[in-house]
Amino acid sequence: MLIAISTSGNSENVLNAVKTAKLLKIKTIALTGADGGRIKDYCDIILNVPSNVTNNIQEMHTISYHIICDIVENSFYS
Repeated sequence: MLIAISTSGNSENVLNAVKTAKLLKIKTIALTGADGGRIKDYCDIILNVPSNVTNNIQEMHTISYHIICDIVENSFYS
């Protein structure tokens, strides 16, 4: 699984990573802001922060990926 993080959803390097993951049949989750940008068309799951304020988007991304990590870790050790 690939977790892609892009505040705008339009970062070329992140978008290229997602496209490559799709070619390799790797599941993808994107953490985005604003309207999700172009990346939303390529990911299996979009966690979008509907804001244009960069620091607010990034704060929510931080919380989101910590929750994801906690869920994954608990699935291995519970």
